[in-house]
Amino acid sequence: MSRFKTKTIHHLNIVILIVLSILLNFFLSGLARRLELPLYLDTIGTVLAAMLGGNLAAVIVGFFSNAVNAIYDITKLYYGIISILIGVLASIFHTKRFFEHPMKVLLAIVIFACIGGGLGSFFTYFLQGSDFGAGISAPLSSAIYSMTGSSKLFSEFCADIIIDFFDKTLVVAVAIIIYRMIPDFYKRYTKWVFLFSPAPSNEDSEHRGEIKRSLLRKVIVMVIVAEILLGTLATVTGFILYRQVSVGKFTDIAQGVTKAASIVIDAERIDEFIEKGRNAKGYNEIEKNLYGIKESFPQTTYLYVYKILEDGCHVVFDLDSEGVEAGEPGEIVEFDPTFVPYLPKLFKGEEIEPIFSDDQFGKLLTVYRPLKGSTYVAADIAIDEIVADEFKFVIKLLSVFFGLSIIIMSIVLEFVNRGIVYPVNRMASASMKFAYRFEHDGEAAFKFMESLKIRTFDEIENLYKSILKMCRDLLNYIKQLSIQNKRITRMQNEIIINFAEMVEARDNSTGNHIKKTAFYVEAIAKELRKNGRFTEILTDAYIAKLKRSAPLHDIGKIAVPDSILNKPGKLTEEEFEIMKSHAIEGQKILKKIEANASDSMDDDYLKESIEMALYHHEKWNGAGYPNGLRGEDIPLSARIMAVADVFDALVAERVYKKAMPYEKAMEIILEGAGTSFDPVIVEAFSHIARELYDKRTVLE
Repeated sequence: MSRFKTKTIHHLNIVILIVLSILLNFFLSGLARRLELPLYLDTIGTVLAAMLGGNLAAVIVGFFSNAVNAIYDITKLYYGIISILIGVLASIFHTKRFFEHPMKVLLAIVIFACIGGGLGSFFTYFLQGSDFGAGISAPLSSAIYSMTGSSKLFSEFCADIIIDFFDKTLVVAVAIIIYRMIPDFYKRYTKWVFLFSPAPSNEDSEHRGEIKRSLLRKVIVMVIVAEILLGTLATVTGFILYRQVSVGKFTDIAQGVTKAASIVIDAERIDEFIEKGRNAKGYNEIEKNLYGIKESFPQTTYLYVYKILEDGCHVVFDLDSEGVEAGEPGEIVEFDPTFVPYLPKLFKGEEIEPIFSDDQFGKLLTVYRPLKGSTYVAADIAIDEIVADEFKFVIKLLSVFFGLSIIIMSIVLEFVNRGIVYPVNRMASASMKFAYRFEHDGEAAFKFMESLKIRTFDEIENLYKSILKMCRDLLNYIKQLSIQNKRITRMQNEIIINFAEMVEARDNSTGNHIKKTAFYVEAIAKELRKNGRFTEILTDAYIAKLKRSAPLHDIGKIAVPDSILNKPGKLTEEEFEIMKSHAIEGQKILKKIEANASDSMDDDYLKESIEMALYHHEKWNGAGYPNGLRGEDIPLSARIMAVADVFDALVAERVYKKAMPYEKAMEIILEGAGTSFDPVIVEAFSHIARELYDKRTVLE
C-alpha cells in the first residue's frame, strides 16, 4: 500500500472517529436526560477518542460536543473547557497505560470527578448564582446544605464531585469496554501522534538515550507561555472593555431612570413639596409613579430628588429601599464627601458626570439630572451588580479562551511535531547511527538514513538532503581511504618482508625463516587465546601486529659480517658476541624507522617489532641476552617469538648443522620450559607443534 493511500485512510479514520465520538456524547447524554438518570454521560466519546486517536482528537471532540450544545444553551459553551481537560488527561493516562491497572483506573476516575464536579460546580455557582436551581446535583446539594449548615458553594461542590464520581466511573468503564472490543488493526489507523509521548518511530537506535525530545518540550513551553501571556492580555483587555461597556450600560439605565422621573415630577412645585411634603396636592401620586419607575428598572438601588443648597441636600422625594429608610420631605441631608468637588456646579444647577462613591450606603454609581435650579433627580446603582457581571464575564471569557487555546495549541504542536520535531529527531537518530556505525557497517547505516525519505518541502527537507549528500560523500571518501590504506599497508608489508628477506638471504641456509616464524607466532598466539591465556592482550588486532612484526625480529643481522653469519662451524666467543649484537642493532634500526616514519606507519606495529628484535633471545630464567630479563618482564611478543625462533632453528637445516627430527626438537623445547621459555607458551605450542611442523614445507 502506498504511503499516500495509507495517509488518506489514516486521516479518513480520524475524521470518522471524531464524528462518531461526538455523536456518542450526544446520544448517551440525551439518553441520560430522557431516563432522568442522575448522570451526565457526556464524555464517553471524549475519553474513547483520547484512547483511539490521541490528544488532538480528544480536545476536538470535547470542544465541539459542548459547542454544538451551545446553539440551544449558550452556558454549555463555558463548560467546554472541562470536557477538553478530561480529553487531554485521558490521552495522557492512556499513554501511561493507566487504563490497564485497576488502581490507576480508580485514580483516573477520581481526577476526572474532581475536574468535572469540582470545576463544574465552580462554574455553576458563579455563572448561575448561589441558588441550587434544578440541575442534576440540586437535590443532593440542598440535602448537604441542610445537614451540614455549610456554605452553598461547598455544598454544591461536594454534591457535584459525588455525582461526577459515579458518572466518570461509568464513563471510563464503558470507554474501556468499547476500546477493547475494537480490532487492533483499526486502532493502528486511528492513532494520532500523542503530544506528550515519544513520536512513532521504527528506528532501532542503540543510542536512543542520547536523543532527547527536548525540541518539542521547548516548543510546548513556548506555546504554553505564549498562551498564558495572550490569555492574560486578552482577559485584561476584555475586562477593561467590558467594564467600560458595563459602566456605560448601567449609566444609561440610571440616566433612563432619572429622565423618566423628571417627566412625572412637576419641577415648578419643588418648594411646595419640600414645605408641605405628603400634604401637598399630587405628591403621593408622583411618589407612586416614582416607585413604578424604580420597579421597572430593578438595577436601581436608590431613587430620590434633592434640592441642593448651601446648608445641605433638602429632600423632595426619597423612595424606600431594602434595609435603608427613606428621608422625609424637607429633611436636610449632609453632603457626602464624594460630592464636595461637584458642589459649585450643583449649586448652579449644572449637569455633572456620573459619580462613583463608597460610603455607608455601599459602593454606588450615581447619576444626577437637573430639574430646576439646584434641584436634581438622582438614581443610584450598586456597583456590586457591576462587579458580579464583570466576574461572570471573566469566568466565561477564560473558559472559552482556554478551551479554544488548548485546541489551537494542540493543532500547532501537532504540526510542529510532525513538520519539525519528528523529522529532525529522525535525522538526528539516523546521523548518530551513521556516526557510530559507519566504520564497520557504514553502508547499512547510510541505507537506513536514505530510507527516511523526509518530505517537508521546506528547509528541513533541504537539511535532510544536505546531510544525506554529506554522508554519501563521507562514505565514498572512507571507502577510497580504506582502499588506499590497504594498498599502503600492503606496500609497507611487502617492503618490510622484502627487506627482511634481503637480510636473511645473506644467511644461505635460512631463506624461509622469517615466513615460518611469522606463521608459528600467529598460531601460538591464537592457541594461547583459545586456552584462555592472555585474553585481554591477544585481540585480533594484536595478533595481526605480531604476525606483521615477526619478519623483523632478525633485522639486526644486517650489521653482522657474512663471515660470521655463514660460518659453517662453531663460533668463537668473540664471534658469538658479534652475533649477539644483532638484537641491539635491530632495535636501533627499528627505532630510527619509528622516529622518521611514525606519521605514516602504525606505531603499535613498530613497538611490537622493536620488542621482538631486542628481546627474542631473552630467557625465562634470566640467562638470555642482551639485558638478562626474566619471567614476565620479557614482553609477551618476544616470549612467543623465542619459542617460534628456536623451534624453526632446530628443525631447519643450517650451514653449521643438519635439520633436527621433530621429536628431538620438541624434546629440547619441552626441556626449556621454565628455563629458556615461558612454560605457558610452551604448553600451548605443544598442542599445535606437530600440525605446524607438517605444514612448514608449504612455506618453503
